[in-house]
Amino acid sequence: MSYDVTLIPGDGIGPEVVEVAKRCIEATGVKIKWDIKPAGEECIEKYGTPIPDETIKSIEKNKICLKGPITTPVGTGFRSINVFLRQYFNLYVCLRPFKIYKGAKTKYENIDIVLIRENMEDLYAGIEFEIGKNDTLELIEFIKEKKNILLSQNTGISIKPISIENSEKIIRFGFEYARKNKRKKLTLVHKANIMKFSDGLFLEVGKRISQEYPDIEFEDKIVDNMAMQLIQKPELYDVLVCPNLYGDILSDLCAGLIGGLGLSPGANIGEDVAIFEPTHGSAPKYKGQNKVNPSAMILAGVLMLDYLGEEEAADRIENALAFVIQEGKYVTYDFKNPDEKFVGTKEMGEAIIEKIGEKW
Repeated sequence: MSYDVTLIPGDGIGPEVVEVAKRCIEATGVKIKWDIKPAGEECIEKYGTPIPDETIKSIEKNKICLKGPITTPVGTGFRSINVFLRQYFNLYVCLRPFKIYKGAKTKYENIDIVLIRENMEDLYAGIEFEIGKNDTLELIEFIKEKKNILLSQNTGISIKPISIENSEKIIRFGFEYARKNKRKKLTLVHKANIMKFSDGLFLEVGKRISQEYPDIEFEDKIVDNMAMQLIQKPELYDVLVCPNLYGDILSDLCAGLIGGLGLSPGANIGEDVAIFEPTHGSAPKYKGQNKVNPSAMILAGVLMLDYLGEEEAADRIENALAFVIQEGKYVTYDFKNPDEKFVGTKEMGEAIIEKIGEKW
Protein backbone atom coordinates (compact mmCIF):
# COMPACT_ATOMS: atom_id res chain seq x y z
CA MET A 1 0.00 0.00 0.00
CA SER A 2 1.17 3.53 -0.81
CA TYR A 3 0.41 6.69 1.16
CA ASP A 4 0.25 10.33 0.07
CA VAL A 5 1.77 12.52 2.78
CA THR A 6 2.24 16.28 2.92
CA LEU A 7 5.79 17.06 4.03
CA ILE A 8 6.58 20.51 5.48
CA PRO A 9 10.33 21.09 6.04
CA GLY A 10 9.69 24.17 8.23
CA ASP A 11 12.07 26.83 9.50
CA GLY A 12 15.53 26.91 11.04
CA ILE A 13 16.75 23.37 11.70
CA GLY A 14 13.51 21.98 10.26
CA PRO A 15 14.79 20.97 6.80
CA GLU A 16 17.77 19.12 8.34
CA VAL A 17 15.79 17.02 10.83
CA VAL A 18 12.92 16.46 8.39
CA GLU A 19 15.31 15.04 5.79
CA VAL A 20 16.69 12.58 8.35
CA ALA A 21 13.19 11.50 9.44
CA LYS A 22 12.12 11.13 5.81
CA ARG A 23 15.07 8.85 5.06
CA CYS A 24 14.40 6.75 8.18
CA ILE A 25 10.81 6.18 7.07
CA GLU A 26 11.91 5.31 3.54
CA ALA A 27 14.44 2.83 4.95
CA THR A 28 11.57 0.71 6.32
CA GLY A 29 10.25 0.08 2.81
CA VAL A 30 6.86 1.69 3.48
CA LYS A 31 5.84 3.35 0.22
CA ILE A 32 5.13 7.06 0.61
CA LYS A 33 4.61 9.73 -2.00
CA TRP A 34 5.85 12.92 -0.41
CA ASP A 35 4.07 16.16 -1.34
CA ILE A 36 6.63 18.75 -0.18
CA LYS A 37 5.04 22.10 0.70
CA PRO A 38 6.31 25.36 2.24
CA ALA A 39 5.35 26.99 5.54
CA GLY A 40 7.13 29.33 7.91
CA GLU A 41 8.87 32.67 8.11
CA GLU A 42 10.47 32.46 4.68
CA CYS A 43 7.01 32.20 3.08
CA ILE A 44 5.91 35.62 4.33
CA GLU A 45 7.86 37.66 1.78
CA LYS A 46 6.80 35.45 -1.15
CA TYR A 47 3.20 34.62 -0.19
CA GLY A 48 2.29 37.31 2.34
CA THR A 49 1.53 34.57 4.85
CA PRO A 50 3.56 31.91 6.66
CA ILE A 51 1.05 29.23 5.61
CA PRO A 52 0.26 29.40 1.87
CA ASP A 53 -3.04 28.14 0.46
CA GLU A 54 -1.25 25.43 -1.52
CA THR A 55 0.03 23.94 1.73
CA ILE A 56 -3.41 23.96 3.33
CA LYS A 57 -4.93 22.36 0.22
CA SER A 58 -2.27 19.64 0.24
CA ILE A 59 -3.09 18.72 3.84
CA GLU A 60 -6.82 18.77 3.03
CA LYS A 61 -6.22 16.36 0.16
CA ASN A 62 -3.71 13.98 1.76
CA LYS A 63 -5.12 13.99 5.31
CA ILE A 64 -1.65 13.14 6.69
CA CYS A 65 1.16 15.64 7.27
CA LEU A 66 4.69 15.32 8.64
CA LYS A 67 5.83 18.77 9.67
CA GLY A 68 9.13 20.23 10.79
CA PRO A 69 9.34 22.99 13.42
CA ILE A 70 8.09 26.45 12.43
CA THR A 71 9.14 29.73 14.04
CA THR A 72 6.44 31.53 16.06
CA PRO A 73 7.02 35.28 16.67
CA VAL A 74 6.87 36.21 20.36
CA GLY A 75 4.46 38.98 21.35
CA THR A 76 3.78 40.40 17.88
CA GLY A 77 3.36 39.28 14.29
CA PHE A 78 1.58 36.17 13.04
CA ARG A 79 -0.05 33.86 15.55
CA SER A 80 1.39 30.37 15.90
CA ILE A 81 1.12 28.36 12.68
CA ASN A 82 0.82 25.25 14.84
CA VAL A 83 -2.22 26.69 16.62
CA PHE A 84 -3.71 27.82 13.31
CA LEU A 85 -3.38 24.35 11.75
CA ARG A 86 -4.89 22.66 14.80
CA GLN A 87 -7.88 24.96 14.76
CA TYR A 88 -8.33 25.01 10.97
CA PHE A 89 -8.40 21.20 10.72
CA ASN A 90 -10.12 20.70 14.09
CA LEU A 91 -7.20 18.64 15.38
CA TYR A 92 -8.65 18.41 18.86
CA VAL A 93 -6.10 15.89 20.17
CA CYS A 94 -2.46 16.67 20.90
CA LEU A 95 -0.77 13.36 21.72
CA ARG A 96 2.71 13.53 23.23
CA PRO A 97 4.52 10.40 24.46
CA PHE A 98 7.44 10.74 26.88
CA LYS A 99 9.64 7.71 27.23
CA ILE A 100 13.17 7.25 28.53
CA TYR A 101 15.67 5.75 26.11
CA LYS A 102 18.77 4.32 27.79
CA GLY A 103 21.71 6.57 27.05
CA ALA A 104 19.73 9.81 27.25
CA LYS A 105 20.96 12.33 29.83
CA THR A 106 18.38 12.14 32.61
CA LYS A 107 18.27 11.54 36.35
CA TYR A 108 15.21 9.31 36.07
CA GLU A 109 14.38 5.74 35.10
CA ASN A 110 11.29 3.85 33.94
CA ILE A 111 9.29 6.82 32.69
CA ASP A 112 6.68 6.03 30.06
CA ILE A 113 4.03 8.76 30.15
CA VAL A 114 1.58 9.76 27.44
CA LEU A 115 0.23 13.29 27.72
CA ILE A 116 -3.02 14.00 25.88
CA ARG A 117 -3.77 17.69 25.51
CA GLU A 118 -7.00 19.31 24.38
CA ASN A 119 -6.13 21.42 21.35
CA MET A 120 -9.11 23.65 20.54
CA GLU A 121 -10.18 25.60 23.62
CA ASP A 122 -8.82 27.17 26.79
CA LEU A 123 -6.63 30.28 26.55
CA TYR A 124 -5.27 29.07 23.19
CA ALA A 125 -8.65 29.69 21.55
CA GLY A 126 -7.30 33.14 20.67
CA ILE A 127 -10.20 35.17 22.11
CA GLU A 128 -8.23 38.25 23.14
CA PHE A 129 -8.97 41.90 23.74
CA GLU A 130 -6.13 44.35 23.18
CA ILE A 131 -5.36 47.07 25.69
CA GLY A 132 -7.09 50.40 24.96
CA LYS A 133 -9.37 49.14 22.18
CA ASN A 134 -13.05 50.10 22.27
CA ASP A 135 -14.27 46.52 22.57
CA THR A 136 -11.82 45.95 25.43
CA LEU A 137 -13.11 48.99 27.28
CA GLU A 138 -16.68 47.81 26.69
CA LEU A 139 -15.81 44.40 28.10
CA ILE A 140 -14.20 46.00 31.15
CA GLU A 141 -17.40 47.97 31.72
CA PHE A 142 -19.51 44.81 31.24
CA ILE A 143 -17.41 42.95 33.84
CA LYS A 144 -17.84 45.86 36.25
CA GLU A 145 -21.65 45.79 35.82
CA LYS A 146 -22.11 42.02 35.93
CA LYS A 147 -19.42 40.91 38.38
CA ASN A 148 -18.73 44.08 40.37
CA ILE A 149 -15.04 43.72 39.53
CA LEU A 150 -13.20 46.89 38.53
CA LEU A 151 -10.39 46.28 36.06
CA SER A 152 -7.89 48.94 35.08
CA GLN A 153 -8.47 50.42 31.63
CA ASN A 154 -4.82 49.53 30.99
CA THR A 155 -5.74 45.85 30.84
CA GLY A 156 -5.46 43.24 28.09
CA ILE A 157 -7.89 40.35 28.38
CA SER A 158 -7.88 36.73 27.22
CA ILE A 159 -10.96 34.51 27.45
CA LYS A 160 -10.74 30.87 28.62
CA PRO A 161 -13.58 28.81 27.07
CA ILE A 162 -14.06 25.15 28.02
CA SER A 163 -17.13 23.31 26.72
CA ILE A 164 -18.83 20.04 27.58
CA GLU A 165 -18.57 18.90 23.94
CA ASN A 166 -14.82 19.35 23.54
CA SER A 167 -14.11 18.09 27.05
CA GLU A 168 -16.03 14.91 26.29
CA LYS A 169 -14.11 14.37 23.04
CA ILE A 170 -10.64 14.71 24.53
CA ILE A 171 -11.37 12.78 27.72
CA ARG A 172 -13.04 9.93 25.85
CA PHE A 173 -10.07 9.85 23.45
CA GLY A 174 -7.81 9.51 26.49
CA PHE A 175 -9.74 6.55 27.88
CA GLU A 176 -9.94 4.85 24.48
CA TYR A 177 -6.20 5.36 23.97
CA ALA A 178 -5.49 3.89 27.40
CA ARG A 179 -7.68 0.86 26.73
CA LYS A 180 -6.27 0.25 23.23
CA ASN A 181 -2.66 0.53 24.40
CA LYS A 182 -3.16 -1.48 27.61
CA ARG A 183 -2.52 1.49 29.85
CA LYS A 184 -3.72 1.12 33.41
CA LYS A 185 -4.35 4.62 34.74
CA LEU A 186 -5.64 7.98 33.51
CA THR A 187 -4.96 11.18 35.43
CA LEU A 188 -7.07 14.23 34.62
CA VAL A 189 -5.29 17.56 35.25
CA HIS A 190 -7.16 20.75 36.21
CA LYS A 191 -7.35 23.83 38.44
CA ALA A 192 -10.98 23.34 39.41
CA ASN A 193 -10.39 24.60 42.94
CA ILE A 194 -10.02 28.12 41.49
CA MET A 195 -11.66 28.08 38.04
CA LYS A 196 -14.86 26.31 38.99
CA PHE A 197 -16.87 27.05 35.85
CA SER A 198 -14.20 26.12 33.27
CA ASP A 199 -11.76 23.66 34.83
CA GLY A 200 -14.57 22.57 37.12
CA LEU A 201 -16.62 21.61 34.08
CA PHE A 202 -13.64 19.70 32.63
CA LEU A 203 -13.32 17.73 35.88
CA GLU A 204 -17.04 17.05 36.10
CA VAL A 205 -17.07 15.63 32.56
CA GLY A 206 -14.02 13.50 33.36
CA LYS A 207 -15.61 11.97 36.44
CA ARG A 208 -18.77 11.15 34.51
CA ILE A 209 -16.99 9.53 31.56
CA SER A 210 -14.63 7.58 33.84
CA GLN A 211 -17.62 5.51 34.99
CA GLU A 212 -17.82 4.04 31.48
CA TYR A 213 -14.26 2.67 31.77
CA PRO A 214 -14.09 0.58 34.96
CA ASP A 215 -11.00 -1.21 33.60
CA ILE A 216 -8.98 2.04 33.71
CA GLU A 217 -8.01 3.53 37.06
CA PHE A 218 -9.08 7.19 37.20
CA GLU A 219 -7.77 10.04 39.33
CA ASP A 220 -7.56 13.82 39.09
CA LYS A 221 -4.77 16.20 40.08
CA ILE A 222 -4.63 19.97 40.50
CA VAL A 223 -2.09 21.21 37.96
CA ASP A 224 0.45 22.71 40.39
CA ASN A 225 0.41 19.51 42.46
CA MET A 226 0.73 17.52 39.23
CA ALA A 227 3.93 19.41 38.39
CA MET A 228 5.42 18.49 41.76
CA GLN A 229 4.28 14.87 41.52
CA LEU A 230 5.90 14.51 38.09
CA ILE A 231 9.22 15.71 39.48
CA GLN A 232 9.10 13.57 42.62
CA LYS A 233 7.62 10.29 41.36
CA PRO A 234 6.95 10.30 37.60
CA GLU A 235 7.00 6.50 37.48
CA LEU A 236 3.53 6.50 39.07
CA TYR A 237 1.89 8.17 36.07
CA ASP A 238 0.65 6.66 32.85
CA VAL A 239 -1.81 8.70 30.76
CA LEU A 240 -2.39 12.39 31.52
CA VAL A 241 -5.36 14.27 30.04
CA CYS A 242 -5.08 18.04 30.22
CA PRO A 243 -6.79 21.22 29.06
CA ASN A 244 -4.81 23.12 26.45
CA LEU A 245 -2.55 25.42 28.49
CA TYR A 246 -1.66 22.92 31.22
CA GLY A 247 -0.92 20.32 28.57
CA ASP A 248 1.51 22.66 26.85
CA ILE A 249 3.34 23.49 30.08
CA LEU A 250 3.42 19.96 31.48
CA SER A 251 4.64 18.53 28.19
CA ASP A 252 7.83 20.60 28.50
CA LEU A 253 8.20 19.41 32.08
CA CYS A 254 7.83 15.81 30.94
CA ALA A 255 10.37 16.42 28.19
CA GLY A 256 12.80 17.56 30.87
CA LEU A 257 12.30 14.29 32.72
CA ILE A 258 13.35 12.13 29.77
CA GLY A 259 16.30 14.17 28.49
CA GLY A 260 14.83 17.16 26.69
CA LEU A 261 12.65 18.28 23.81
CA GLY A 262 15.01 16.55 21.40
CA LEU A 263 13.32 13.27 22.36
CA SER A 264 9.74 14.54 22.37
CA PRO A 265 7.45 14.02 19.36
CA GLY A 266 3.83 15.06 19.00
CA ALA A 267 0.74 14.12 17.01
CA ASN A 268 -2.20 16.43 16.35
CA ILE A 269 -5.23 14.32 15.49
CA GLY A 270 -8.74 15.15 14.31
CA GLU A 271 -11.61 13.18 12.81
CA ASP A 272 -9.90 12.69 9.42
CA VAL A 273 -6.67 14.74 9.41
CA ALA A 274 -3.50 14.20 11.44
CA ILE A 275 -0.29 16.26 11.63
CA PHE A 276 2.90 14.87 13.16
CA GLU A 277 5.76 17.06 14.41
CA PRO A 278 8.55 17.43 16.97
CA THR A 279 7.59 19.46 20.03
CA HIS A 280 10.78 21.53 19.95
CA GLY A 281 11.18 24.83 18.14
CA SER A 282 13.03 25.77 14.99
CA ALA A 283 16.30 26.78 16.75
CA PRO A 284 17.32 29.25 14.01
CA LYS A 285 20.75 29.84 15.58
CA TYR A 286 21.66 26.25 14.68
CA LYS A 287 20.34 26.40 11.13
CA GLY A 288 22.62 24.67 8.63
CA GLN A 289 25.15 23.60 11.27
CA ASN A 290 24.40 19.85 11.18
CA LYS A 291 24.36 19.89 14.97
CA VAL A 292 20.94 19.20 16.46
CA ASN A 293 19.38 15.97 17.65
CA PRO A 294 16.95 14.57 15.02
CA SER A 295 15.28 12.10 17.42
CA ALA A 296 12.04 14.04 18.07
CA MET A 297 11.45 14.43 14.34
CA ILE A 298 12.20 10.75 13.75
CA LEU A 299 9.83 9.77 16.56
CA ALA A 300 7.16 11.99 15.00
CA GLY A 301 7.57 9.77 11.95
CA VAL A 302 7.13 6.73 14.22
CA LEU A 303 3.83 8.18 15.48
CA MET A 304 2.74 8.75 11.88
CA LEU A 305 3.51 5.16 10.89
CA ASP A 306 1.59 3.88 13.92
CA TYR A 307 -1.37 6.04 12.91
CA LEU A 308 -1.22 4.59 9.39
CA GLY A 309 -1.29 1.06 10.78
CA GLU A 310 2.36 0.39 9.86
CA GLU A 311 3.27 -0.77 13.37
CA GLU A 312 6.08 -3.09 12.27
CA ALA A 313 7.86 -0.27 10.43
CA ALA A 314 7.31 2.07 13.36
CA ASP A 315 8.83 -0.47 15.75
CA ARG A 316 11.87 -0.94 13.51
CA ILE A 317 12.63 2.78 13.53
CA GLU A 318 12.10 3.12 17.29
CA ASN A 319 14.26 0.06 18.02
CA ALA A 320 17.02 1.41 15.78
CA LEU A 321 16.85 4.81 17.44
CA ALA A 322 16.94 3.26 20.91
CA PHE A 323 19.98 1.13 19.95
CA VAL A 324 21.94 4.11 18.62
CA ILE A 325 21.18 6.21 21.69
CA GLN A 326 22.13 3.42 24.10
CA GLU A 327 25.30 2.56 22.18
CA GLY A 328 26.32 6.21 22.34
CA LYS A 329 28.84 6.18 19.48
CA TYR A 330 26.87 8.16 16.90
CA VAL A 331 24.81 10.67 18.86
CA THR A 332 24.60 14.46 18.87
CA TYR A 333 26.11 16.81 21.44
CA ASP A 334 23.08 16.82 23.80
CA PHE A 335 23.71 13.16 24.65
CA LYS A 336 27.33 13.86 25.61
CA ASN A 337 29.40 15.70 28.18
CA PRO A 338 31.30 18.75 26.85
CA ASP A 339 34.61 16.87 26.61
CA GLU A 340 33.16 13.83 24.81
CA LYS A 341 33.10 13.19 21.09
CA PHE A 342 29.78 13.54 19.30
CA VAL A 343 28.46 13.53 15.73
CA GLY A 344 26.13 15.69 13.68
CA THR A 345 22.48 15.42 12.68
CA LYS A 346 23.21 13.57 9.43
CA GLU A 347 25.69 11.15 11.00
CA MET A 348 23.27 10.17 13.78
CA GLY A 349 20.61 9.69 11.13
CA GLU A 350 22.90 7.47 9.05
CA ALA A 351 23.60 5.26 12.07
CA ILE A 352 19.87 4.86 12.72
CA ILE A 353 19.13 4.12 9.06
CA GLU A 354 21.81 1.43 9.06
CA LYS A 355 20.18 -0.27 12.06
CA ILE A 356 16.70 -0.02 10.50
CA GLY A 357 17.96 -2.24 7.69
CA GLU A 358 18.97 -5.01 10.08
CA LYS A 359 16.65 -7.75 11.32
CA TRP A 360 15.45 -7.44 14.88
